[in-house]
Amino acid sequence: MNASSPIDKRFLQHAGIEVPLICGPMYPCSNPELVAAVSEAGGIGIVQPVSLTYVYGHEFRAGLRLIKNLTSKPFGMNALIEKSSKKYHERMVQWIDIALDEGVRFFITSMGKPDWVVNKVHAAGGVVYHDATEKKWAEKGLAGGADGLIAVNNRAGGHAGKLSGKELYEAFCGYEVPIICAGGIGDERDFVEAINIGYAGVQVGTRFIATDECKTNLPYKNAIVQSSENDIVMTERLSGTPVSVIDTPYIQNLGLKVGPIGSWMLHRSRLKYLARTVYYLKSMWRLKRAVLDKTGRQEFWQAGKSVEHIHSIDKAGDIVRRFAVALEK
Repeated sequence: MNASSPIDKRFLQHAGIEVPLICGPMYPCSNPELVAAVSEAGGIGIVQPVSLTYVYGHEFRAGLRLIKNLTSKPFGMNALIEKSSKKYHERMVQWIDIALDEGVRFFITSMGKPDWVVNKVHAAGGVVYHDATEKKWAEKGLAGGADGLIAVNNRAGGHAGKLSGKELYEAFCGYEVPIICAGGIGDERDFVEAINIGYAGVQVGTRFIATDECKTNLPYKNAIVQSSENDIVMTERLSGTPVSVIDTPYIQNLGLKVGPIGSWMLHRSRLKYLARTVYYLKSMWRLKRAVLDKTGRQEFWQAGKSVEHIHSIDKAGDIVRRFAVALEK
């Protein structure tokens, strides 16, 4: 189980890490202890600001300093940059400024043109990677100055793409930047397979939910361990666009499609941002309640098809170290 082709080392240099592995930003599952554990083991954990502040209750700067107290290794930040809300955009600008002030130099941007983030981060000597599910979003990110791409495929949790990991690499490989595989990485075999395709590294989300350090409830973690890829469905009821979740009775009762009024609003250019904001605020509350409810009755759990190869709840650092060993064999 070895990587048969040379690894693009630019990502390791950009992130300042040893193992080409990102613990992806996850609302509402990214807590400081998880971010720090992945970074400490040689990968890079990514702060999801709304999880840090709204779900786990940390003042943003204090939360970053907590992570710095847990590890001296680099960690990054995710910036969700779609300007659907002026207030949210202003808050994101503040969070980026604080992160830079606290020494964060690796950023992942999502859902928008990253030029203004790139300008801030490059001025501080940092780098920006941009999420993309297809070429038009990749080119938008690169036009904005992104230093690398996070290629989100059709096996990812959360907002998944439509193409396979191999198809997405073939679509992006002509760009002169490092490309990271996001989606479907559940074990060492998946990791090495992505590197052999040509990816510079991987972004892993679902695998790190089923860890000791993740503060989500035990029923959620057990559901990941017990599920197969056939248990993953796409629902529009979370954000108005398809999102990968575990097919639970709660999801079945809620339904997978938006209602007629929501659908009408989402297909009107003047109303779609309002509709997305409404869905976003409702989903934030539902997801927070679901992960913090120790009884597990809410069953509103995001996950990707990597559940197929996740069979235990482990320490996050052990996962990173196993991946590193697999790459050397």
